[in-house]
Amino acid sequence: MNVQENISLKPYNTFGIDAKARFFIEISTIANLKKALQSEIHPDLFIISGGSNMLITKDIDALVLHMNIKGKEILKEDDEHVYLKVMGGEEWHDTVLWCLEQDYGGLENLSLIPGRIGTAPIQNIGAYGIELKDTFVSCETMAINDQSTKVFTKEDCQFGYRESYFKNKGKNKYIITSVILKLTKKNHELNTSYGAIESQLAAWEINSPTIQDISKAVVAIRESKLPDPKVLGNSGSFFKNPILSKKEFDIFINEHPEAKYYKISDGTYKVPAGWLIEQCGFKGKRFGDAGVHKNQALVLVNYGNATGQEIIGLAHKIINAVFEAYGIRISPEVNIINNPC
Repeated sequence: MNVQENISLKPYNTFGIDAKARFFIEISTIANLKKALQSEIHPDLFIISGGSNMLITKDIDALVLHMNIKGKEILKEDDEHVYLKVMGGEEWHDTVLWCLEQDYGGLENLSLIPGRIGTAPIQNIGAYGIELKDTFVSCETMAINDQSTKVFTKEDCQFGYRESYFKNKGKNKYIITSVILKLTKKNHELNTSYGAIESQLAAWEINSPTIQDISKAVVAIRESKLPDPKVLGNSGSFFKNPILSKKEFDIFINEHPEAKYYKISDGTYKVPAGWLIEQCGFKGKRFGDAGVHKNQALVLVNYGNATGQEIIGLAHKIINAVFEAYGIRISPEVNIINNPC
């Protein structure tokens, strides 16, 4: 193991926060992971992967393990489906593109989501009407405390809206080392009804889209709204879209009939957090080097030298303003890192 000390984590988080890791190890094999977890370099441990769904608010006085285990393997297939095992260190979007090259369907609506395979189940990533759970079969993990391996099925993961077992009861207990996905080989089920996909395809005069067309449309839409983290530090959507009960929604829509919303079921409604934030006047606003993106109010950005504390300070300012204006308390989608495990 190559143990490094006092390493800047700026290249390892998409917000570009210049926090330091007391100790740092790059993990490229399962064996290295097990060895690192058994080490006594530091009593505290912190796991980082693509760094795309976190906000680091201070230096991390711990042993930081950067998960970078690569590899793909087709476990089995038939005429209709393929079961693909992907190691946790693979980039999510690169995996989507690889699947599209093989004409494997199911991930196209999740194109251009930042991050890596190993963290996708934690968040149950989703976009444009699709979530990871729709293609998820299982994931293999390593327990942090005793390095035992355990397979979690879809049911075990307890997926919800941007939620999973790994964000709740299983938080800081397991490291996801690989994921198995069930993808279609033909008769792909296309989902074009959510967001601006249909209008984007119409603008390109595509009437019978392929999964590749849908992916290209999603990429075009996301690029028009979301800044490239390599150019402008960000973590994608910073806030969750609030889910309201029918009683809460009825009160809300009666007071704000102009509001945008999506009906999820007879008893629940989703209100776009971006719309709420924009109505409160934050879209495009800058507070020092912390700001709200000009094209998408859901996205908080680092213009260069913002600290994690400045970003979270802006987030709290937005949360309070939305609650005061609409009586809805929005919450962060990203993981706020204050302390190691």
